[in-house]
Amino acid sequence: MEPARGDVAMLVLAAAGAAVAGIQDNLQRSGFRDVRPAHGFAFVRIAQGDATALDVAEHLAISKQAAGKLVDQLVDRGYVVRTHDPSDRRRRPLQLTQRGRACTGAAEAAAQQVVNSWQDRLGADGVVALRNLLQQLDLSGPIRPAW
Repeated sequence: MEPARGDVAMLVLAAAGAAVAGIQDNLQRSGFRDVRPAHGFAFVRIAQGDATALDVAEHLAISKQAAGKLVDQLVDRGYVVRTHDPSDRRRRPLQLTQRGRACTGAAEAAAQQVVNSWQDRLGADGVVALRNLLQQLDLSGPIRPAW
């Protein structure tokens, strides 16, 4: 019996939610208790380089004001610094600090732990098959929460 199309969509959403929750739990255990999933999605854009708060807003599909508050939190918590663009004094590019890089590294390790737990249930071949099937969907685009 073929699964209903809505069932597949719900399972993919549930898997994404489980991945985010697993990463968050593992980050908490790694000592990064002051970051939330929204911060992690902002880190994705900031880590790419040459990002401003406006770029974070566009990446997350949120208002400039909301992105500004999010960036302020990251600056206040020591994960990000605002730098100066020598060619445009108004532009304030963001840069990960050592703590920010440590957090993104811990998030990558946390994501691997989530995949490892899936591999325990699906087997290595199952995870490879899942990855290959998802790659066929061409899910390019920003990695951001579904607000």
